[in-house]
Amino acid sequence: MELLGFISADSWWFTWVILPLLIFLARISDQTIGTLRLIFVSKGFKTLAPVLGFFESIIWLLAVSQIMQHLDNAICFITYGGGFAMGNYIGILLEEKLSIGKVIVRIIPKHDTSELTKFMNENGFGHTRLLAEGSTGPVNVIISIIDRKDLKNLVDIINRFNPNAFYSVEDVKAVKEGVFRGGTRKRFFKQLGGVKKVK
Repeated sequence: MELLGFISADSWWFTWVILPLLIFLARISDQTIGTLRLIFVSKGFKTLAPVLGFFESIIWLLAVSQIMQHLDNAICFITYGGGFAMGNYIGILLEEKLSIGKVIVRIIPKHDTSELTKFMNENGFGHTRLLAEGSTGPVNVIISIIDRKDLKNLVDIINRFNPNAFYSVEDVKAVKEGVFRGGTRKRFFKQLGGVKKVK
């Protein structure tokens, strides 16, 4: 069989260059989709995750079928593993760029929190302030649930008013009600926009 009009399916170029490259690209594609699918499942996207799973399985089958037909080609095994690793990496990068979902931020400032909480209020960051006991004495704990895309903006605010504050960030699967920037909970595709920087 001739490919591209001049390369046959049993030629050296196809067996050792083109086929491994195709397997590498297919594995990158299916594993990127798979990584995003797992992330979407963890965030509760019940419709999008199955759609991604459909395409992931088809691409995976295509890649594996070629591997099984060329078990004597070690380069195919290497590119298969390389595509798997690269797909994971690209999937994580894409998820970070999309900034999907909400996170909970816990802040323990080192000193007075009045300016910090005032500025958070003015910029639409809902929060709860608690009095707690730390290893060195009484501390204030500020808890805020925000859109993940706003995380960098909030960190900038924390560093501006309490540069030595301790804070932690965790993913939140579901949120009901609450105070969020913009006053409404945004749909998935509306979350793809940029974040206005705090000056």
